[in-house]
Amino acid sequence: MGSELRVLGPVEAVGPAGPCVLHGARQRAVLGVLALHAGSVVPSSRLVDMLWGEDPPRTAVKTLHSHVARIRQALDACGFGQVLHTRNPGYLLAADPDTVDALLFERRVRAAKKDPGLASSVSALRSAMTLWRGDAFADTALAGWGRREIDRLHELRLSAIEDLWDAELRLGNHEDAAPELARLQAEYPARERLAAAHMLALYRCGRYTDALEAFGVVRQRLAEELGVDPGPELLALHTAILRRDPELEPGQPSTGVPAQIPARVGHFTGRDSELAGLDRLLDEPERPIVVVSGAAGMGKTALAVQWAHRIAGRFPGGRLFLDLRGHDPRRAMSAADALAHLLRSLDLPDERIPGDLTERAGLYRSLLHDRRCAIVIDNAGDVDQVLPLIPGTDQALLVITSRQALAALGSRHAVHPIALDSFSHAESMALLTRVLGAERVSREPGPTARLAHLCGGMPLALRIAAARLAGDPRRSIAQLAAELAGAGRLDNLAVEGDSRTVRTVLASAYQPLSPDQMTLFRRLGLTPGATFSTSLGSAMCAMPVAAARSAAAELSTAHLMTPAGTDRFRFHDLIREFARQCATADESPDALAGAGDRLVDWYLSVAAAANKAIDPNRDLVDPAPEHPVTDLPFEPERHAALAFLDAERDNLLPVVRYARERGRLAATWQLTYLLTSFYDTTGHWQERVELCREGAAAATELGDPLAESEMLRALGVSYFMTRRLTDALATNALALRTVQAAGDLDGEGHVYNNTANAYAELRRFDEAIVAHKLAVARCATAENHLGRALSQRNLGHTYIQMGRAGESLAPLTDALTTFRKLGNARLEAATLDTLGEAYLELGDHTAALTHLGEALAGSRSIGDRWQEWESLLHTGLVHLGLEDFAAALADFEQALLISRDVGDRHGEASALGQLGRARLGTGNLGAAQENLELALSVRTVVPDPYEEARLHRDLAELADRQERTAAAATHRSRARELFRQANATAEAEAVNATA
Repeated sequence: MGSELRVLGPVEAVGPAGPCVLHGARQRAVLGVLALHAGSVVPSSRLVDMLWGEDPPRTAVKTLHSHVARIRQALDACGFGQVLHTRNPGYLLAADPDTVDALLFERRVRAAKKDPGLASSVSALRSAMTLWRGDAFADTALAGWGRREIDRLHELRLSAIEDLWDAELRLGNHEDAAPELARLQAEYPARERLAAAHMLALYRCGRYTDALEAFGVVRQRLAEELGVDPGPELLALHTAILRRDPELEPGQPSTGVPAQIPARVGHFTGRDSELAGLDRLLDEPERPIVVVSGAAGMGKTALAVQWAHRIAGRFPGGRLFLDLRGHDPRRAMSAADALAHLLRSLDLPDERIPGDLTERAGLYRSLLHDRRCAIVIDNAGDVDQVLPLIPGTDQALLVITSRQALAALGSRHAVHPIALDSFSHAESMALLTRVLGAERVSREPGPTARLAHLCGGMPLALRIAAARLAGDPRRSIAQLAAELAGAGRLDNLAVEGDSRTVRTVLASAYQPLSPDQMTLFRRLGLTPGATFSTSLGSAMCAMPVAAARSAAAELSTAHLMTPAGTDRFRFHDLIREFARQCATADESPDALAGAGDRLVDWYLSVAAAANKAIDPNRDLVDPAPEHPVTDLPFEPERHAALAFLDAERDNLLPVVRYARERGRLAATWQLTYLLTSFYDTTGHWQERVELCREGAAAATELGDPLAESEMLRALGVSYFMTRRLTDALATNALALRTVQAAGDLDGEGHVYNNTANAYAELRRFDEAIVAHKLAVARCATAENHLGRALSQRNLGHTYIQMGRAGESLAPLTDALTTFRKLGNARLEAATLDTLGEAYLELGDHTAALTHLGEALAGSRSIGDRWQEWESLLHTGLVHLGLEDFAAALADFEQALLISRDVGDRHGEASALGQLGRARLGTGNLGAAQENLELALSVRTVVPDPYEEARLHRDLAELADRQERTAAAATHRSRARELFRQANATAEAEAVNATA
């Protein structure tokens, strides 16, 4: 027996073991809403809103948890298994969407809309309607957001009913439709589509007077109940019935009706959301102009043609098609010529076509008046080319495709814009599978996926690649993928005998550009990062920022670049490759080399300015690039600098590698140094490891001992922050030899400090204390007050880890005084956080919360995400000690979000572990188990024997409370083993004591 979740009527759940027993309307409501969003997390706040509306009781969240626990038990009892999970920030029902009647209903309705066959569409709609057993959520009382979900379902049901009877009438089934439509119109008197279908059915049954009377009834009801008149569609139908228009007869062929839409593209794939949005436009009282824009090769015409065929039955007055050739200024059709073509298509002889543009436009609108006609204008160049082609009636539908966004059209008319981008990987694979056949793809799934990636999701490129393979069945997919991976990817994306290649299509977009636009396009193609700003483009082209911004806007409008944030853009992969080839073909080697140097100098300039804003104490490097940036792309203050570098983050490592590859070795390590303050504040430590490796290699190649020692020290810190503690010690040892050889006492102090931190995390505390004290002494001798205070702070932290919190207060207080004197807000917040830890260990919860509150406020004020995470975690621990579980959970959940945002897997595991401990405290054992097991799985990526031991210890306690004796013993044994591995003897003995 299968599983079913039903909400289209009373809420029911039927599992393999039979129906679920749900107690009360609220349990049914919660399960129904979770089923309606099966596979997605539904936030607790939404569920509370759905149950209680705007005035929930104080115990709402707790009551919700109770309902979920009982639902989970009921589902398990009837055979669903563990499908209801706690997922931040709410709950997830991991059920197959096809087992949920509402989701199955929506899928069947979508399938019916896509099906070009009327009979099969009717069958699919009737099948969908059988899923309804009454009103949705009939035995619940949903409020707020939940009420809107019910309204949405009912609207979908009515829309499907209307689609069903429209299709039945188009099949000529008016005799069967008339009585059923009469019942539906009585039940839903304000639905004008149902009224129109009823009138048409009556008219086709020969009941001319009844059809007119039905209109009168609808008009009266709309006036009395809503105070409105019938819409234009219903009025037009009434007029047609009065005239006994022949077009109303079923299956009546029109004479002289144009049907110019080209054949559909073969194996049309994807664009489901775009087509669904277009379908909805048909029922709007004022149909907007549809503008489909996108880069060359993205399938704009294919989408427009596909939809035009799909909706042909709704436009019996004809379907016109015209290619304006607007992407080629030499061949572009004028508006006057376009109107002449359209007038001929509407059966107007040449002798009656006026010579004047305005007169042609007026005659064109007159011929289209009250004519239900669809017009597809392909390849429009600009707004002026299409303005005269816009019909003057809502009866006609105008669809325009263009490489330009045609945004100015929206200032005069209602526009529905669709900007086409690349296919997703799944859509790319679906297209290749449809063309090549599932069997061929299944033989080479890996190469097919690689081929899809190499085509960059561009539909034209995918079709060309598939056509090459389809034309040679013996050729392997892997062979073509290997060819495309080489230097001539654009050359290989061509089919013999077809002039429409990816290169020619892109060239047709490039050639009309102005000189500034061409230069910016070419040189930005040289950038190694994923995105770029116009400030960088300005520097690489040596043009004013305003000119670069204007050129970038035009390139974006032409879809040669895609917006990727404020004043930031990206290239499609194939367009980037084309831009690089244009640069090689159109520019001299010296010009290209100069552009590359300007790129590196721009990053040096902005990194130096950002570093001064974020951490003025980091002053070892003050670069003097040959091409300095005078017009910074951000305000020279901390938050603006952090925001700008965050937008650039994906580019930083590629740029550092680019600088090293070009032989700019000094720039490579200096960039790495200057970016350290950004990573200190925001995390993303794995990226910093790779940056520091590049910087260290460049410094070694340069033969600069100072640079080498600085980069090795930075690499050691990066290893430490990514929990690669053995690597950190080894790298610090290399750094120590380098600074000692150079007689650098200051650097020696920093290296000893970093070495001590690694020893402490490895729980080699005696060695850590020795190294910390050496760090303090070296920094004091070098009169490095900042370094001495930092070493004091870290010494205090090590005392806390050793369980000697009382000894930590003196060095921590000394460090705090120094940081405040130096005005170092970041390290002040870090020291306040450590003092909070010390007071927590000493049992002074009030002092702990006071210091941690100051630390949290300080880290947030300077945008230090990593320190914010740590302070939230420690604040949660204080609340946990006070058994204030709600506050602890809130702290740990915020910490978890930050750790995931900054890509800190160690932080994520720590936050998950603490969430599990807090939920153990609340008695929410299912959620606790989920958190603890997830934390343990993250620890496979960032191992930490001590933290893993604590997780196993907590899982043992959980298993005890669940009466799973064997599991408890297994976890306890593993905890003892790991504590001993981490040299935590006391903890291992504590585990033994609780066994």
